[in-house]
Amino acid sequence: MKVLHIPCLDDNYSYMIIDENTKEAAVVDPVEPHKVLRVAEENEVDLKFVLTTHHHWDHAGGNDKIKQLVPGIKIYGGSVDNVRGCTDKVENGDKVSLGADISILSLHTPAHTKGHISYYVTDKEGEDPAVFTGDTLFIAGCGKFFEGTAEQMYQSLCVTLGSLPKPTRVFCGHEYTVKNLQFALTVEPDNAKIAQKLAWAEHQRRVGLPTIPSTIQEEFESNPFMRVDLPELQHKVGCKSPVEALREIRQRKDNWKG
Repeated sequence: MKVLHIPCLDDNYSYMIIDENTKEAAVVDPVEPHKVLRVAEENEVDLKFVLTTHHHWDHAGGNDKIKQLVPGIKIYGGSVDNVRGCTDKVENGDKVSLGADISILSLHTPAHTKGHISYYVTDKEGEDPAVFTGDTLFIAGCGKFFEGTAEQMYQSLCVTLGSLPKPTRVFCGHEYTVKNLQFALTVEPDNAKIAQKLAWAEHQRRVGLPTIPSTIQEEFESNPFMRVDLPELQHKVGCKSPVEALREIRQRKDNWKG
């Protein structure tokens, strides 16, 4: 299984997932279809379907166009998210296969939108798993709660995504990592992992490289929103429960002028 980054708009990423044995591919959130098709041509792959994480324009806005450009392509999207151009609605636990070996599991991860889906992708050995988290989980951050609650985001981040294998690679919807880590340091100024990752992320961006993927393990080490189960973090933000801490940190982030 191969994953290609396709930078789109100002700071979005689409991703192409390729089954290297069959040269079949799927694309996550193809907001700029012409870019996506160019990458498909360069890699000589057959584009089979689209995986849409949520209904926001900068993720689903290319779906109608890609349907015109690739007749018969399937568009998967969350059953309650009213995704533009959707041909096949998915719910938590639904599986889709790609090529000979790749399995894609739909995980309902609401809060940013009501029907947000993250896609957990494995090959036949179950090795090198990856999860495409849209705007639910960012590297060192999380999405704003536009259509949900802190309770839902806690469930999405710390339970649903947090229970994936620790080495799972995290591919998120935006290049927000440097700002997210700068904010994370305001929550945990003495967390060396955050400081180290920030230095690395700043270097990546200086030389024009992505900061993505991370891993679930790294997120537990440096993402304040995934560390809210830790009593010491709750204490730092003056809260007594994980959900209360998550709500408090999200409010601080919303008001942060970094």
